[in-house]
Amino acid sequence: MTAQQLAEVLEVSLRTLYRDVQALQLAGVPVEGEAGVGYRLRPGYQLPPLMFEADELLAQLVGLRMVRAFTDPQLAAAARSAEHKVRAILPEHLQRQAEQQPYRVPVLKRDEEARRTHAMLRKACERCQCLTLRYRDLQGEFSERLVYPLALIGWRHCWTLLAWCELRRAYRNFRLDRILEVCVTDRHFETHHQLSLQHYLATELAMDDFD
Repeated sequence: MTAQQLAEVLEVSLRTLYRDVQALQLAGVPVEGEAGVGYRLRPGYQLPPLMFEADELLAQLVGLRMVRAFTDPQLAAAARSAEHKVRAILPEHLQRQAEQQPYRVPVLKRDEEARRTHAMLRKACERCQCLTLRYRDLQGEFSERLVYPLALIGWRHCWTLLAWCELRRAYRNFRLDRILEVCVTDRHFETHHQLSLQHYLATELAMDDFD
């Protein structure tokens, strides 16, 4: 195919196409080119399968198990499916390492209610849907709050809901284990440059990003 034909199919400029073909050639992909004729991929060539280093595999398996243990049922099902896909492509030696890896993260039945709460809060964050909370603070004081949920943050010792609190007119982190009742309202909110996760990270934690 000519460069022009490839650029049209891929919806890129000729300059981008030339650059990408050069990158493929430098990476060892046998793309051959001839002026006035076009590009040709040598017959029989296939991209090598994606494979992980042992530590990369361990990191993925531990992370997927933590998703199943600590987040909501929908994500848990997705994590289980992803783990099956990862294990299906492993060569034998990595399969053995996956079975013998020392990290274990129990998925306990007693945490099911907390996982359902995670699901409710996650969806409220995604939909920018206001919540009402009945909350008990560190001093044991009870309060009713209307909040704008922005993120679920996993700290070392607990999970918190980061939200804008109408009562305090400020960002607040609400520990999930101190939320006594939560209700999703019909009211929605809009994020903007002074009310968003990014604004909180920049102003409260002096961070540009938070993985």
